[in-house]
Amino acid sequence: MKFLHYLLLVAPLATTLRLDRRGKVVYDGYKIFRVTPGDDIAAFESHLESLEAIDLTHNHGHIGEEHFDVAVPPENLSAFEELNFTSTVLSEDLGADIALEGDLAKYPGRELSAAALPDFSWFSAYHDYADHLVFLEDIHSSFSSNSELITAGKSFEGRDIQGIHLWGSSGKGSKPAIVWHGNVHAREWISSKVVEYLTYQLVANYGNDTTIKGFLDNYDFYILPIVNPDGFIYTQTTNRLWRKNRQTRSGTSAIGTDVNRNWPYKWDGEGSSTSPGSVLNRNKWDILFVVDKNHICYHLAKRVFDTTNGVDANRPLLPRYRGAAAGDTPENTGIRTLGDQLTNTTGIKLYVDWHSYGQYILTPYGYSCTAATTNQDKQNSLAKSLATAIEKPYGTRFTAGPTCATLYATAGGSNDYVTDVNKAEYGWAIELRDTGRNGFTLPADQILPTGIEIWEGIKYLFANF
Repeated sequence: MKFLHYLLLVAPLATTLRLDRRGKVVYDGYKIFRVTPGDDIAAFESHLESLEAIDLTHNHGHIGEEHFDVAVPPENLSAFEELNFTSTVLSEDLGADIALEGDLAKYPGRELSAAALPDFSWFSAYHDYADHLVFLEDIHSSFSSNSELITAGKSFEGRDIQGIHLWGSSGKGSKPAIVWHGNVHAREWISSKVVEYLTYQLVANYGNDTTIKGFLDNYDFYILPIVNPDGFIYTQTTNRLWRKNRQTRSGTSAIGTDVNRNWPYKWDGEGSSTSPGSVLNRNKWDILFVVDKNHICYHLAKRVFDTTNGVDANRPLLPRYRGAAAGDTPENTGIRTLGDQLTNTTGIKLYVDWHSYGQYILTPYGYSCTAATTNQDKQNSLAKSLATAIEKPYGTRFTAGPTCATLYATAGGSNDYVTDVNKAEYGWAIELRDTGRNGFTLPADQILPTGIEIWEGIKYLFANF
């Protein structure tokens, strides 16, 4: 007999957010489908809420057929199948996929020398947020004459947005800036790991590879692996699929704003949501008990939906809320201020906002499918060549092109702001592995291959600017 049994007592027609005894959302039995609605897109979208389905991503079909990736809870699978939309199964069990990511590993033991790099086993597992900060400290200690720890403001819950600044032989702050940041979307764990892998390679090879030394001698690197720490921690403690920050607002119980729809440039266009949460026409009560082997019942959660406005504060149904005003998230303010400062000093050569999933290299613009930068042809050509370089180690194929024309519209996105406001020569968003089989829950054994293929691409990029 299992140690725990789950007993769900719910109101009629209600669907639950199931929690384990630690209060963590359980996705066991959720199936992920890739749905191609054809001409019935509006009809399909209207069903998502009633199905309590999680909209993971929506490819608008500029390249290939328009499709949605959605996670459907087990209690609504029959209702989904009765809708008879064209679909394929990407995952039979999202909960099992999450388990394949592995447990959060302990930080690898530090070497006796204070100048030692972090142990390379860092890239064999996922780790908790505090360990990511230790990783940065150890990178700094191993490269102390050419680095400094930096912060780019604070999160909504008051955490420093921490990063590291690297430079070469000319001294700090003297060369055009390369800016990388990851985990603006909390659930995209691979993004911070890849940013850290690139950082590791720069530092580890500076003294023994003249090509890598040239990268650091020619540019100052400003690297922020996790710019949404509150959301990232929430994915580790409570809800693995959380995307937004954890900002609360008056007048609603819905939590969170999409920091990458909050940039104060073309903020109010297509590609973001004006609603902070999913507004329902019914109130739901979920009463979740866990019964242990002694038949003692522990009450873990009660009302999931706010009785005032029916907003579910915890379910990530509308993850692209742009905020009440442009630039009103503290996380956006922090990373934006860093970019603005660099614009007024050394300028920005390359800005990459790292994401997952889909395997895309996205150039400007997101706000328009027809607008073009003054160097658009050069950007697109370089992005396509970067995709070719990334493919070499493992055959992983990336699609390159302007954000809106390639994937979807993004109002208030980072690469548009840094291109037109910060005047970055290249302002990109890169979507890492994979194309949907694992999606946001990429297994830990793919961390290192992902880092290796991206590093190959980055070396090509710097040699061909």
